[in-house]
Amino acid sequence: MKPTLEVLPLNSWIETNGKPLIISGPCSAETEEQVVETARQLASLNAVHVLRAGVWKPRTRPGSFEGQGEKALPWLQRAKAETGLPVAVEVATPEHIELALKYGVDILWIGARTTVNPFNVQEIADALRGVDVPVLIKNPVNPDLALWVGAFERIAGAGITKLAAIHRGFSTGETSKYRNIPLWQLAIELKDMFPNLPVIGDPSHMAGKRAYLQELSQMSMDLNYDGLIVESHIDPDNAWSDAAQQLTPVHFGEMLDQLQIRKVESSNVEFKGALEQIRATIDNVDRQLVEMLAARMALVEKLAEYKRENNVTIFQPDRWKELHESRSKQAKKMGLYPELVEEIFKIIHMESIRKQTELMNSNTQNA
Repeated sequence: MKPTLEVLPLNSWIETNGKPLIISGPCSAETEEQVVETARQLASLNAVHVLRAGVWKPRTRPGSFEGQGEKALPWLQRAKAETGLPVAVEVATPEHIELALKYGVDILWIGARTTVNPFNVQEIADALRGVDVPVLIKNPVNPDLALWVGAFERIAGAGITKLAAIHRGFSTGETSKYRNIPLWQLAIELKDMFPNLPVIGDPSHMAGKRAYLQELSQMSMDLNYDGLIVESHIDPDNAWSDAAQQLTPVHFGEMLDQLQIRKVESSNVEFKGALEQIRATIDNVDRQLVEMLAARMALVEKLAEYKRENNVTIFQPDRWKELHESRSKQAKKMGLYPELVEEIFKIIHMESIRKQTELMNSNTQNA
């Protein structure tokens, strides 16, 4: 049985006129002038619905700029008063929540470093009990869907129904052009578990560099995300935190203009007929893939027998290295992303090891 979550529709607590929700603002609130001027320029785009700014900044190592704290909250009040944009900030402690609400912050979000810790999330949930405020929850730093789901369950347990997910990518330790690998399938799984839960893409933290913001934003839209949260700064190159991933409001507006917002479905009969035909072909190919996997696993079983008879270890690093490199080369030749094929074969290889371990140990016990 799937877990349930009571979630109010996005348009019941923020008006976007049927368009994707756009949240933008500086990574950090540095000065009053910087916050207010960024808000003015973003508001002039007539495309931004919420102003965001980091007030308390959880940094990986001490010595980095960790935010202006309560001092910055009146700046957000002024920006809100001048532009009419509701404001959102990250909170990580009950004290943050108390101060944010005291200064009229409209939306709270829970960051990736907090989501990863159930103790912290529960403290926040307890502090939110009896409060009517939207809460956005970022995915945990590491790819752990259960932690993400658990965070929603804890916050919902406090009576919060204005909820949304922020997909900001994951730290996996693997080499990638992105700062945080998207792992889109985890966000899709979350949406499958909670169909009514809005999902907001965070291309800034996925990318780590402004050069990749457009492609990641478009991918979020193509996956039918409900909005974007993108960092914008009047002078990004001199930002006090995450300078490389921020855009000026002008450039942000240009990026939004280039985004293709596609329909979820079409009423065109010819289109639907062609779509069903292609899907039927895909289903047939998928069946062949499953059959080929079954054939491969049958060979793995045979391999396990040979290894057992010759007293050879299951895992052989040279073979794994050769498989890893050769499959990546094959992927490139066929126009596939090597990272995709590598990930698939990692799963296949781990299942192969599991199967061989099961068979070899079973044979040993029965001998």
